[in-house]
Amino acid sequence: MNTIFISMIMEAVPFVLIGVLVSGLIQMFVTERWIAKAMPRNRFFSSLVGCGVGVLFPSCECGIVPITKRLLDKGVPLPAGIAFMLTGPIINPIVLFSTYIAFGNDWRIVGIRAGMAIAVAILVSLILSFLYPELPYRSQSVQAGQAAASLETTETPVSAQPRASVFNRLYHVFMHAIEEFFSVGKYLVLGAFIAACMQTYIPTSSLLHIGNTPITASLVMIGLAFTMSLCSEADAFIAASFRSTFGVGALSAFLVFGPMIDIKNTLMLLGPFRGKFVVTLIALVTVFTLAFSLIVGRLFG
Repeated sequence: MNTIFISMIMEAVPFVLIGVLVSGLIQMFVTERWIAKAMPRNRFFSSLVGCGVGVLFPSCECGIVPITKRLLDKGVPLPAGIAFMLTGPIINPIVLFSTYIAFGNDWRIVGIRAGMAIAVAILVSLILSFLYPELPYRSQSVQAGQAAASLETTETPVSAQPRASVFNRLYHVFMHAIEEFFSVGKYLVLGAFIAACMQTYIPTSSLLHIGNTPITASLVMIGLAFTMSLCSEADAFIAASFRSTFGVGALSAFLVFGPMIDIKNTLMLLGPFRGKFVVTLIALVTVFTLAFSLIVGRLFG
């Protein structure tokens, strides 16, 4: 358990650092006015844009939560933020290339993983945008304070702030990153510890015996993805090891669900967001991942 716990922390910390640094850069250099002009107001198109942004941010699920929260604070619509958070750890080039290598240069698996992730993300983000017209933060007062601070920092023209040099802004980027790293880090440590306990004390073999039908096979792989809490850059190699046990449908469930929802990022989500929202998000991702995995199994199995 100790070995698994330490390996998870060492694997996740670099990506959390990248995430909080990107979050700091967004805080200091991206204005609400620019986002308002660039982001479409239509729910569907904003979800598509959110999915596309994931290609530009090579971040795993460990660092995606602080980036998503900062984008939402800056005025990115909820469907775009959720779509980005769900697809970012999957459709970025690093993850797709590792999937290609893990499955023996098979572009079919890469296409299935990317296409299924985008479909699940769009449907989940659209439903959540109707269920939660306001940002589902735990504390509305904190949300208002962050918005006011962000507005004061980024909306004032540079000409009106002659002392706000690039060096000064970079200094605040690092200060913001340090603060957010320790804010997110406690959830990462707790999540990694729980995941290590579950991997140690719940035998994987007992779960594999359950997956003797397409539905139970996908549910088992979803459960394994949640429990193992692997980094999205490496999970394809673990999924490939199950090729002799499960079909393409169950493997696609593992490859899509794990980067979207695992123990680590669930606890990270519970920091800024309300518990009911996080439960709804997990339920929707589970339902749509299961449904699409069954479709994939029928078409490619």
